[in-house]
Amino acid sequence: MNTLWACAVALSTCLYVLLDGFDLGVGMLSAFAATDEVRRDMMAAISPVWDGNETWLVVTGTILFGAFPLVYSTLLSAFYLPIIGMIIALIFRGVAFEFREKSTWSRPFWDRGFSFGSLLATFSQGVVIGAVIRGVPMTAGHFSGSMFFWWSGFSVLCGFGLCIGYTLLGACWLAGKVSVKVDVTAFRCIPWLMLAVSGFIATAFAISVYTHLQVMDRWSTRPYLAVFPLIALIGLACLLHGVHKRVSRLLFRAASLVFVAAFATLAASFWPYMIPFAVTIDAAAAPPSSLRFLFWGIGVFVFPLTLVYTGVVYRIFRGPVQGGYRDH
Repeated sequence: MNTLWACAVALSTCLYVLLDGFDLGVGMLSAFAATDEVRRDMMAAISPVWDGNETWLVVTGTILFGAFPLVYSTLLSAFYLPIIGMIIALIFRGVAFEFREKSTWSRPFWDRGFSFGSLLATFSQGVVIGAVIRGVPMTAGHFSGSMFFWWSGFSVLCGFGLCIGYTLLGACWLAGKVSVKVDVTAFRCIPWLMLAVSGFIATAFAISVYTHLQVMDRWSTRPYLAVFPLIALIGLACLLHGVHKRVSRLLFRAASLVFVAAFATLAASFWPYMIPFAVTIDAAAAPPSSLRFLFWGIGVFVFPLTLVYTGVVYRIFRGPVQGGYRDH
């Protein structure tokens, strides 16, 4: 049961990174839109799905709260400031998305607010990921670091790296989805973003190995883990092919494959730790009775229904978007 819930956390987190990642990326890209018409086309590409994508963040937090309370309490204690910053950014981003439609003279303010909210939310997430990889100070099972322990060169690198990664997802989502002007811009950006993301992933992995020598031991004793970087390379090759042949449908799928492979590489490198080399899955898990209770609520109803809802929405709104993001 412990492993089942750990896999549920991994799946919901991965889905959040992919789904909310591309609409956060579109938000950051919208800051460079040449005209309001182009920006409206960008909004149109994410309008039907952007708020539903954030559901997976709530699902992840709910599972952590119920199934792994030690991890939940530790992460909130350690990352109170960046998590609060992320939540405020997501709220302001949502307000800006809705207000820009009705506004006239204040529209530039809401446009900048939407882009800045997307940037701040993404950077905060990257900082948290980088600090977790670097190591969370724990004493007797409790967080023992300072309020700003999460601020370091590596965590800032991960913050900017995730911004670039989400921007790549956003560009791949926009390609072929909306107007010709946006499509051309997306295809021009993708090769450079690919190069930047590849360099970031390689650098982050090298620093992680240097920081945690146990990671190198795992890779030397489990050579089959190399399948994940191989999958990432296949994804990059498919992405290059899609850009070269201008196959729009392939781009987002290939970029998603790269992200899933990078996520799997990270998870496999630290398994079975939920907080690297500090808290294992078994140590963090709630009592078996609590896990069984959660199974009948979240496992049987909430998680499957959210999956079905997400699949139906993306099925209905597949294909190119016509017109603005709200037609009256």
